[in-house]
Amino acid sequence: MIESREWVFHVTCKVEAEEQVCVVGSCDSLGQWDSQRMLPLYAEPSSSGDEDEGGETVWSGAAQLPLEEVEYRYCVCIILEAKPGVHDEAIIVRRWETNLLPRKVPAGVTASLEPSAEKFGAYGGFERVDQGWLVKDSVVQLRFCNSNLYNDPVMLFKRKFQNKRVRVKITPVELHKASPMEPQVGTLDESADFDLSNLRIKNKPVWPITEIAVMKDDSCQFKPQDQFGVVCNTGDYVVFQCRMLSIETNAFLCDFYMEDPSEEIPQYLGCSYILPSNMKENYGVVTLPITSAKHIPVGQLTVHYMVVYPMEFGGDMSVSYARHWKDNWKGLEVGHRGAGNSYHTEPKSCANIRENTVASLKYAAELGADMVEFDVQLSKDLIPVIYHDFHACIALKRKKEQDQTDLLEIPIKDLTLSQLQALKDLSHLTEGIPCDILSYCDNEDLVYHKMEKGLSKFRDEDFEDHQPFPTLQKALETVPHTCGFNVEVKWTMQLRDGTYELQHPFELNHFLDLIIKVILDYAGKRKIVFSCFHPDICTMLRLKQNRYPVMFLTQGESEEWPPYEDQRTSTIEHAILYATNADILGINVHTEDLMRDSTLVKLALEHSLIVFCWGDHNNDQETIKFLKELGLHGIIYDKIDVYNTKVKKESVFLCEERESGRPMISATNGECVGHASNEGDTTGGFAVTCT
Repeated sequence: MIESREWVFHVTCKVEAEEQVCVVGSCDSLGQWDSQRMLPLYAEPSSSGDEDEGGETVWSGAAQLPLEEVEYRYCVCIILEAKPGVHDEAIIVRRWETNLLPRKVPAGVTASLEPSAEKFGAYGGFERVDQGWLVKDSVVQLRFCNSNLYNDPVMLFKRKFQNKRVRVKITPVELHKASPMEPQVGTLDESADFDLSNLRIKNKPVWPITEIAVMKDDSCQFKPQDQFGVVCNTGDYVVFQCRMLSIETNAFLCDFYMEDPSEEIPQYLGCSYILPSNMKENYGVVTLPITSAKHIPVGQLTVHYMVVYPMEFGGDMSVSYARHWKDNWKGLEVGHRGAGNSYHTEPKSCANIRENTVASLKYAAELGADMVEFDVQLSKDLIPVIYHDFHACIALKRKKEQDQTDLLEIPIKDLTLSQLQALKDLSHLTEGIPCDILSYCDNEDLVYHKMEKGLSKFRDEDFEDHQPFPTLQKALETVPHTCGFNVEVKWTMQLRDGTYELQHPFELNHFLDLIIKVILDYAGKRKIVFSCFHPDICTMLRLKQNRYPVMFLTQGESEEWPPYEDQRTSTIEHAILYATNADILGINVHTEDLMRDSTLVKLALEHSLIVFCWGDHNNDQETIKFLKELGLHGIIYDKIDVYNTKVKKESVFLCEERESGRPMISATNGECVGHASNEGDTTGGFAVTCT
């Protein structure tokens, strides 16, 4: 009896130096969707001796497949051979096919019939190719940007260098080699004698990979560096991104060149080295000297850095929703903190169920919320919990004056989950309480939201679902899966005045890994969207996992909130450029900005971004209607029991699941607006509208 068949894969694809096409799929010979076990394909020699039109090459390879149906995807990788004592073999995914439904080898066919070559990324009537993510490799981002709090990125000491355009090129240098590469150049006055032997003329993606982006419309996506790098001292926001296996054994050589309008080749100015010891944290700012070829200090470099490590689990290539958004997912009703903010300064906008509780999330789902938005951070014992503020106020009775109570503001991160959940509610307090703590007592501690003054006691607060600090896992397990989750990751931000929202002790990579793992383990069929106000967190969420989409939360130009130091947060225009650069799904903007200039929505849509909005302006039916007419994909608002105008209180995802008659994970293949063309459904799906 035949139990397997040989199948030959043929695909055309354009690749760069050192890149190789591979295939991964649902059987053992194709790696069971594991990115480190995929089958390499090999380039076929062209009959004409040249590549096909468009620079594409035919890649092929054979594998023994079982007789049942086999699913598979193509991807472009760099395969790094094992180096004893340094690293094992590693497969780096550069880009891969992410159509919602994979390709299929039919069941029962015993041999391939030498079909014509498939086209990488194109099948089912549309194309979908996304960037790779981190599995074995890590990323270092080095940012050159102006700031009110830090020095300019490149400062030169001599007056004759002032107002000159300075170019920077960054090269990773392995420290375990006998001697690091140094550019062989003449003095500043002998630039014509430049020795270019150590410079790559053809910028092909050799490993480690260094790419660059400038936050402008025409250059915000990563690409290889030019021969002499990029200008970094004209006020542009410049990002270098380096992918490598071991950050700890690599330094970064920063070569500086000064442009001379009268010369074709710029003058060599000097260099700096960024060492692993300079990057003690996962992100920060470092200032280093720039030294000339004669080892004389000629200036200083100030660079913002971020280090992203891969998760221990995250190589599954079976499906990706990271850029998936169906055309009919527009005007989604998103419950703010569940059924609404329960500590609003305006009582009419206050929800009557405590925010960010399981009860509030369930109530919003019952009222037809398409998604609920809530905030996630870690307890002291590293459990992801749902709570908005970085601090809670603990009410304590005074030792000698039992009828008096004081408030102690304490960070959520300093209490374990059991301590948080042992706190009792104190929402019935109606008067402000001075925070000068006189003494501690042995009586029960009470938790009190700092905005809770003047509110009446919540209903049913003694029931478990109404208690604050539920775990993320419990929410995923108990709220109906047809209600999507917009998971806002809470991380401290630096304000423009130099202060931080919270002094954070957690190691950033581990912090995110713990939250992502809970989502991957318990999300099931639920629609998930990550979001965060911190752009670096959004970048890390995109790089660390390939399953769920990420949206950048931004307050933009606001009179209601203090500005952040990071200029990527300052305007919707900057947010659009950042989101395009980070290759994330979209942006979540403050409605205050849109009420001033609604054309910003069109600008974001023109960049193929999904757009949500948030803010107190949304707590009005006429405003919600206006925002839907602008084409917003999601509106986050309070009091969903009041402002939701659906006749039938059901989420769009519940409608789709009921009408399709099959689980959402295998539902229609209608593809997304985000970063792709608007091809229709190719698998018998349909558009669903809940009214």
